[in-house]
Amino acid sequence: MPPAEPAGYRGRFAPSPTGPLHFGSLLAAVASYAQARTHAGEWLVRIEDIDPPREQPGSDKAILAALEAYGFEWDGPVTYQSSFADRHEEAVTALLDRGLAYPCSCSRRDLADAPRGPLGAIYPGTCRGGCASADVAIRMRTNNDPIEFTDALQGPQRQCLESESGDFVIRRRDGLIAYHLAVVVDDHDQGMTEIVRGIDLLDSTPRHIWLQQALGLAVPGYMHIPVAINDDGQKLSKLTGAAGIDLVVAGPVLVAALAALGQEPPTGLTDERPAEIWRWALPNWHAGAMRGMREVSASEHSFG
Repeated sequence: MPPAEPAGYRGRFAPSPTGPLHFGSLLAAVASYAQARTHAGEWLVRIEDIDPPREQPGSDKAILAALEAYGFEWDGPVTYQSSFADRHEEAVTALLDRGLAYPCSCSRRDLADAPRGPLGAIYPGTCRGGCASADVAIRMRTNNDPIEFTDALQGPQRQCLESESGDFVIRRRDGLIAYHLAVVVDDHDQGMTEIVRGIDLLDSTPRHIWLQQALGLAVPGYMHIPVAINDDGQKLSKLTGAAGIDLVVAGPVLVAALAALGQEPPTGLTDERPAEIWRWALPNWHAGAMRGMREVSASEHSFG
């Protein structure tokens, strides 16, 4: 699939179908949608269904129903990441053929004593010279040439992959494609010009840029927004018991999301339907209001 030609700006919302849309995911949807629309651009929805063991049946439809209830309007058909499997495998093969990736038989137990970095165990390069096992993952080879980029909200970023995260997995031992590889290929093929997502993925972005450079792909802009946390300081997620957002009375929740993103919506807006709220939100959208913000308390906005 050749890369799509973006119509100026093109952004996306790419949820995983692991449960209903919760307040934290709504923040990413709102910010990415507002960025696209205020740049007169396109906004696509892609369901990232490449990890079947974690997925909940029917949650993709529940997520789409929630987006509709909250007044989101996406461009083109909804796509499913699993349908791009051939492109993912092509990328893995290309990296292997060029010696930029290699098979690895190391298990989590093997890495239990490895030093830790921002993304977990720093791989010590055990299998760089080859491994005998047929039960392997595929790792992307790294070095310590610094990866530098400027995030639209979080400012200049710098990471040396080999020492801070090590060679990373692009295809798992069970044969499933890793998120890092899939998201890079799909964002390129769909012509994304800016990636708006939670700050919990900020430390993963150097890996994505590393893959883009290795595959000869353009590097899009990045904007990492604050994540919603619960009263225990944990990111809202299925694992931390985050509840799905209300699909019947959407107005107050949508206004709360805008407020959490620093947009200062007027109080009376909570009584309006989503279409009216968007009529206020888009002309008044100011992404800079989130600059430097790393997290927001969901309970302070009554949706924890």
